[in-house]
Amino acid sequence: MRTEINLHSLLLFLNLLVAGAALLTGCKNSVEDVNALVSKFDTQVETAKDVEILYSDSAQVRVRITGPTMLYHLDRREPRQEFPDGVAVDFFGPEGAITSQLDARYGLRLENKSEVIVRDSVVWKSVEGEKIETEELIWDERKRKIYTNKFVVITRPDEIIYGHGFEADQDFSYSRINAIEGRLKVDDLEKETE
Repeated sequence: MRTEINLHSLLLFLNLLVAGAALLTGCKNSVEDVNALVSKFDTQVETAKDVEILYSDSAQVRVRITGPTMLYHLDRREPRQEFPDGVAVDFFGPEGAITSQLDARYGLRLENKSEVIVRDSVVWKSVEGEKIETEELIWDERKRKIYTNKFVVITRPDEIIYGHGFEADQDFSYSRINAIEGRLKVDDLEKETE
């Protein structure tokens, strides 16, 4: 009886081994197929769609960030949030009303540096009628400053200013262009077009 059990167990084991070998030899994947499958399950990046992030101070919303896609890179040395499909930012005043808005085709927040970088067709508009257009703006959250070294166009109700380099307080109460290249008064521009 004891030999029958061992023989029966041996036959069962051999059948399982043959079936397993048949399954393994039936599956052939290229390196590209395996890499494509692994990249779909990237554990270092979390993806979120239709994102809305609110920043508040003393229980009052100060900034609202929205974007169609946000990639959260979980790198321990350099964690960051990336908005590859564009980003919109609303800034709120003490009364809770929007004071200015910013739009860009790309956004990146570097957590360790407390820095936000927006690029590609950056437009900031205030409720007072001011507008800044540039290819890149950087917001240093620690210093509470906004700056760029790129070409900027500032449009105000009474003038248009062109220049290189820009810096401002994060509430835009103070701002300056580092190297002004030109300035047009809107009144003079309207006279020329008449």
